[in-house]
Amino acid sequence: MRRYVALFLLFTSVRNASTSVTHYSISEEMKEGSVVANLATDLGLDITTLTKRKMRVDIIANKKYLDVNKETGELYVLEKIDREHICTTKSSSSCYLRLEVTLDNPVRIFNIEVEIVDMNDNAPQFRRDVIHLDISEATQKGERFSLSNAVDRDVGTNALKTYHLSESEYFSIEVQSGREGSKFADLILKKTLDREKQAVHNLVLTAVDGGTPARSGTASVIVRVLDTNDNAPMFDKAGLTVTMLENSPIGSLVINLNATDLDEGSNSDISYSYSLYTSEKTQETFNLNPTTGEITVKGMLNYEDFNIYDMEVIAIDKGINSLSGQCTIKILVEDMNDNHPEISIKSFQSPVSENIELDTVIAVVSVSDKDSGDNGQVDLHIPENMPFKLRESSDNYYELVVSEPLDREKVPEYEITFTVTDRGSPPLSDNETMTLELLDVNDNVPQFSQSFYTIRVMENNAPGSFLSSLTAFDPDLHENQYLVYFIIEKEIANTSMSMLFSINPENGNLYALKTFDYEIEKEFLFHIEARDSGSPPLSSNVTVHIIVVDQNDNAPVIVSPWRAHGSVVEEKIPRSTDKGSLVAKVIALDTDSVHNSRITYQFLQVTDASLFSLDQYNGEIRTMRMFSYKDSRHLRLVVVAKDNGEPALSATVTIKLLTVETDVKAYSDMTEMPLEYDIFSDINLYLVIGLASVSFLLLITILVTIVLKCQKPKHSKTAPPSRNSVISERNSTIADSTLVSNDAYWYSLFLAETRKGKLVVRQPVPKGSRYIVSSIPRGTGLSETSDSAASTLQV
Repeated sequence: MRRYVALFLLFTSVRNASTSVTHYSISEEMKEGSVVANLATDLGLDITTLTKRKMRVDIIANKKYLDVNKETGELYVLEKIDREHICTTKSSSSCYLRLEVTLDNPVRIFNIEVEIVDMNDNAPQFRRDVIHLDISEATQKGERFSLSNAVDRDVGTNALKTYHLSESEYFSIEVQSGREGSKFADLILKKTLDREKQAVHNLVLTAVDGGTPARSGTASVIVRVLDTNDNAPMFDKAGLTVTMLENSPIGSLVINLNATDLDEGSNSDISYSYSLYTSEKTQETFNLNPTTGEITVKGMLNYEDFNIYDMEVIAIDKGINSLSGQCTIKILVEDMNDNHPEISIKSFQSPVSENIELDTVIAVVSVSDKDSGDNGQVDLHIPENMPFKLRESSDNYYELVVSEPLDREKVPEYEITFTVTDRGSPPLSDNETMTLELLDVNDNVPQFSQSFYTIRVMENNAPGSFLSSLTAFDPDLHENQYLVYFIIEKEIANTSMSMLFSINPENGNLYALKTFDYEIEKEFLFHIEARDSGSPPLSSNVTVHIIVVDQNDNAPVIVSPWRAHGSVVEEKIPRSTDKGSLVAKVIALDTDSVHNSRITYQFLQVTDASLFSLDQYNGEIRTMRMFSYKDSRHLRLVVVAKDNGEPALSATVTIKLLTVETDVKAYSDMTEMPLEYDIFSDINLYLVIGLASVSFLLLITILVTIVLKCQKPKHSKTAPPSRNSVISERNSTIADSTLVSNDAYWYSLFLAETRKGKLVVRQPVPKGSRYIVSSIPRGTGLSETSDSAASTLQV
């Protein structure tokens, strides 16, 4: 370094004897301690002289950079020299440090100038690292824009020389020289800007000096393209189709429109509105948010009223010269199954006759549904099990026709329910009910509740007595139902039924016109006719069987033993009579029937209850033991015969018995003997007892045979004579062996058991008497309807 400084000083030092100014040149890159020059040598002074003359060195300016070694006289660098710091102005390219050296004895002053030679130690530097420019995109090309210049503290060739701009298709620079050699650059627009393509251009401006090597500085140039309203708002699509369900709730979102404007600021602020081509109904149904472009449901959507909405929405920016864009929107309302199908009865014929012909049209029905698709497809049907069917006549029209015969009497009217159902999911339905009335036709004959009426009437009824109501039923209506009743005339014994009975022609009440007597008339058989008032009239008849019911109006009449009115029957009986011997048989007759004529016998009074027994059913009085000497010779028996009526009627007979020691007159050759008053008065009881003893075994055999025959009756019109049987002169008989007749005389059979066998006795009955003879004991169990053979009375 010293060698370099020495050489530099050698060539740069200039002596100016006249001015006493010594010039030195040093580089600002010299380091601390570097010797600039030896003043003693340069001033022609030796060291000894300097010591003696007391050299003083005064640094006039910037004394901190240079100093003189007073012992050696060397000028050296005290601190690193910065030329740009020492010479702050660039008005002159020269920069000096001035020193003044003074010697005493004699005084001598030396002026020294040290020129600081510039070196390229400073790069160009911009006042701002970032340069912002706002350029409208409407600026025409060729337009200039001033840029901040760079500053280089170096001078001369080391100073700022030129500028460079980073590559750009839109910009270039032009370097200009100013006064005092300053350099600055203008930014030139080569191509029209488009903010929407590139809103910001980032450029780099480089300032380069002339040093070797050259040094440079950079600044960022940020060009922001100012927007102009040169872009209209644009929708994503020019046409949109949106589907909405009908009945969508108010406020439901339809679509969120999104229009964009490539501009910025107010030029890109968009407001939405309906155009004039949008109908009022659409604007009333849908709400358009002017700020967000959101379209929502404003009114009720009903597919059946309106199913397509067309609207045009305009998007307008807020630039000074506003621009706009359009979008058409088609809103399709999608059908929901929200409408019930409807039924319309176009015609309905009611009432109709019950004999209406098959396939006759009763009603015409139309169906409809405001929905569409499957929601609008409908099916019509009626309840099952009805005599009607539906027949489709044309589109959505149906005919109701008769498919089966109608019968008003079975079903007078029909509730016909038409049900229509659509094919939606879930399906909806509606129904309509009509009442079909049937008109009556006289197609039913009157009907009695029974095919045969058996009416029982008690004898001795009052004339005009009500017997029964023979009401018939006719299921038809009105005059077809109004019935008239008649007695079909029939004569019995020259007597017309109309003389005996009367029927109310309006209500069928049957009355008896006379008093009936069971003992004379027991039953009547005739027919009643019921005729309706239809045209032609229909009728039916029924058989009426009138049965006269017996009353207990006849008291029993004792016919055996017979006695005059008020007299007492007297009998004789041997005292030797055996136990169980037949003493007497009481027979009573009752002209009533059945139970009213059934007689039972009881002792009313008896002298000795231990001596006699009375069979309550056949009236036989028998001995219960042998007579003893203690027994009275005169015995008195009072027998009462009581019928089974309610209340019961009765008759009594008094029998006086006289026990005798003599034999009874033999009756071996006598089979019949008429009795006047006392049937036992002349009979030899002893003979009877003897005969009975001889023929006892034979009697047992005969009785068994008779019993067996009675148990096996023959099915013939006339039964053979048997024990305990009766017959009239006219041979009239009735069931269960009970006989009724008007004969002048009745004959009763009296069987007397004697030792000789059976004795048949005939007894006359007073003229004009009428009796019912019941010869069957109560114990046989036969009733009114018994199938036993008829009994006869032997004469």
